[in-house]
Amino acid sequence: MEKKIFWLLFTVLGALMGVLLPLWWNLALTLPLLVFCWWVVYRSGWFN
Repeated sequence: MEKKIFWLLFTVLGALMGVLLPLWWNLALTLPLLVFCWWVVYRSGWFN
């Protein structure tokens, strides 16, 4: 279940970021977005 939440969150935020930000900002912020989604799903304890 956590894996589905992670990919859903990453996809939704990535798509939103792709619409709102220019291409270079989108590319630069992809890795921090990945880390943020990982933290929210696995480390924050919100989904336990």
